[in-house]
Amino acid sequence: MQIGIIGLGRMGMNMARRLIRGGHEVVVCNRTPDKVQQMAAEGAKGASSMTELVGNLAAPRVVWLMLPAGSVVDEHVAGLAGLLAEGDMVIEGGNSYYKDDAPRAELLRKNGIAYLDAGVSGGIWGLECGYCIMVGGDEAGFKSIEPLLQTLTQPEGYLYCGPTGAGHFVKMVHNGIEYAMMEAYGEGFNIMKQSVYGPELQFDKIAHLWNRGSVVRSWLLELLETAFGNDPKLGGLEPIVADSGEGRWTVQQALDSGVPAPVIAQAVFQRFESQGQGAFSHKALAALRREFGGHRVIVKD
Repeated sequence: MQIGIIGLGRMGMNMARRLIRGGHEVVVCNRTPDKVQQMAAEGAKGASSMTELVGNLAAPRVVWLMLPAGSVVDEHVAGLAGLLAEGDMVIEGGNSYYKDDAPRAELLRKNGIAYLDAGVSGGIWGLECGYCIMVGGDEAGFKSIEPLLQTLTQPEGYLYCGPTGAGHFVKMVHNGIEYAMMEAYGEGFNIMKQSVYGPELQFDKIAHLWNRGSVVRSWLLELLETAFGNDPKLGGLEPIVADSGEGRWTVQQALDSGVPAPVIAQAVFQRFESQGQGAFSHKALAALRREFGGHRVIVKD
């Protein structure tokens, strides 16, 4: 198939590469031209603008967006609404909030342009191992792009999840679960590190062991094995963990639905904690212990 990809970040560029390797004709566009030139050297057709990208595609056109969530996606969808024609399709493959999909789909629908939301998981390893893709929107549109999905994913690695927004919704919850799993691994290894056995324990070997039949085996644990193998105590890293937004949205959805999700919520809060957002609350706790119990506190010089 022929496809246009706008956005050549860590995910978009590797997706383009995998599609090229799979025999698809790929036209690419990016905010900075160097990545376009790089992909052109690897077999893609480069475009310097959305207009040029659309002009290099034959009808019915398929344009896949891999952009940061938010206003930049809205701007590109609005631009494509004026460039594409009836029968064409836009696929939004970034980590967008699922509630943003319906207005985007409606805007395109007025011009007869289809819209699919695609949650993509796999990170930088997707190029070699294949991605996992969750799709929402018109089912007929989904079926029309299956050749692309089959190339991008592992066997049985893609799924039609339901109407507009369903793909991004499932991906959002996926990332919320990911937050909780990562937090549990981090806490577990920290317990071991702070124990009397900590200096002797080899965390890469423990991670390797747990992936051999243990009930906590996972790809995340494989990645931890690699990380510990490269830096046994992770001394080269700062203890700061960013959050992409999808963990927050998952917790908000739990609140909106009245569904308990304490583990995922705590995992999100722990990321805020790592960014220094909890430091003042710790000071307040120390102050309270001093005031009600006369407990010793550490005072800065």
